[in-house]
Amino acid sequence: MPFQPDTARPNSPLLSRHPTTAPSSDNEDDDFTHHHDDPRSRKTHHSLLQPSSHAGPSGLLRSRSPSPSPYIISGEARKRYTLASIFLFASLVSFTVQTELAAHIQHVLGWDKAYCMLYMTHSSWTLLWPLQGLVLWLMSSGSGGTAGASGVIRPGGGRTVGAGVVGRRKKWGLFWREQVREVRRMAVLIQNKGGATARRGTAVVQQNPWAYLAVTTVGVTTALTVAGLSWYLAVSMTTPSDLTAIYNCSAFFAYAFSVPLLKERLRLDKMLAVAVAITGVLVVAYGPSTSSDTSSTAGNFTSTTPDPATRLAGNLIIGAGSVLYGLYEVLYKRFACPPDGAVSSTRGVQFANAFASMAGLFTLLVLWIPLPILHILGWEEFELPTGKTAWLLFLSILMNMMFSGSFLVLISLTSPVLSSVAALLTIFIVAIVDCLWAGTPLSAAAVVGGLLIIAAFGMLSWSTWKEMSEEERKKSVDLSGDEDN
Repeated sequence: MPFQPDTARPNSPLLSRHPTTAPSSDNEDDDFTHHHDDPRSRKTHHSLLQPSSHAGPSGLLRSRSPSPSPYIISGEARKRYTLASIFLFASLVSFTVQTELAAHIQHVLGWDKAYCMLYMTHSSWTLLWPLQGLVLWLMSSGSGGTAGASGVIRPGGGRTVGAGVVGRRKKWGLFWREQVREVRRMAVLIQNKGGATARRGTAVVQQNPWAYLAVTTVGVTTALTVAGLSWYLAVSMTTPSDLTAIYNCSAFFAYAFSVPLLKERLRLDKMLAVAVAITGVLVVAYGPSTSSDTSSTAGNFTSTTPDPATRLAGNLIIGAGSVLYGLYEVLYKRFACPPDGAVSSTRGVQFANAFASMAGLFTLLVLWIPLPILHILGWEEFELPTGKTAWLLFLSILMNMMFSGSFLVLISLTSPVLSSVAALLTIFIVAIVDCLWAGTPLSAAAVVGGLLIIAAFGMLSWSTWKEMSEEERKKSVDLSGDEDN
């Protein structure tokens, strides 16, 4: 839910036409910042893509313009898609387990604290980046630093190897500082993608990357939190069918926002896939059910058929949540993901988890404020779980952390549209698990709707694969033309 090589440092002596002294590691961030938009640097950024080279008069390697190779193009796209498939599988499994655990905690054990559960699960994302760093640090033993195992690569394609550490694991403090510097470099790259630079005379003025990440984190996390809260607000005001159908239309809004914000082209096959997916959701929501349609329980809300005014208000609230969820996915892709093809897939995965930790930290430090307000108003009394409830909530939080990290990686590697439609697969998967585990009969509507969602995901996957391959081929042709000139 899925790759292209890293950029090369503009002043790298093995890649430039006029060798210069490579910048020191202390100034590398500045070098990367100021040269990223240089047209000359764009040639050297992609010179690692060109496999054939020859020695010039000075004995240095020079890139030779290659002809587009279908093998290389398909190989790069396949590598990216394979990694995306792994995270898709992880997200589907973790979301299904989390859904079943949350339902058991709320409906069976009676701990129905919607906002408190949302706060705990989203705050747990804070651990994603440190846990990732710990795993990479443990894997770096004997690799001569972080690059051998972690794929943390300098903007120039070189590996981050400290003096005297080859063959043994670096100290944690040194390793973590390199991880922080890597996040800073990625933030600079994303700023350049978003045009977050200004020119003052002939100098390029770069915004502070940490300030950029802070503002982006607040905006993206707020959109996600409000979207999640809309579900809890609307669940007692409208019917379960309306709730399911409207909220899962976020795939449509993700595509709608992708056109102006991500400059995505309107493609007939993508529009058709999204339409089929939403049709599948409508069939599941409004098709004949094996259970009574007159009442359903969601948490401590027992939903009977609401009066028309209340139902309309609930539908408007959940509709706003659906729009915000689609916007959240696109905002994350636009302002918190590196440009497609600018970095390796490994670095993209690492940065996605780092950003998830920033969103979790914002939730932990700021979004606790509604908890005492809800308690004072009597809308949701604050009460920590105990015993079996606490253990199951702990497992649910772990599954949510796994799902959220995987889902953000999926968006980073593919697109918000594909990721959003992929998330709809959980509707069918949860229905199957309920049938096998709880003995809930699988209705014909669930089967037909699930098959439509699967078909839509297959159509969108094929469309995305073709689009990725076309972009790879176009870049190869463009780079070949640049080198010839």
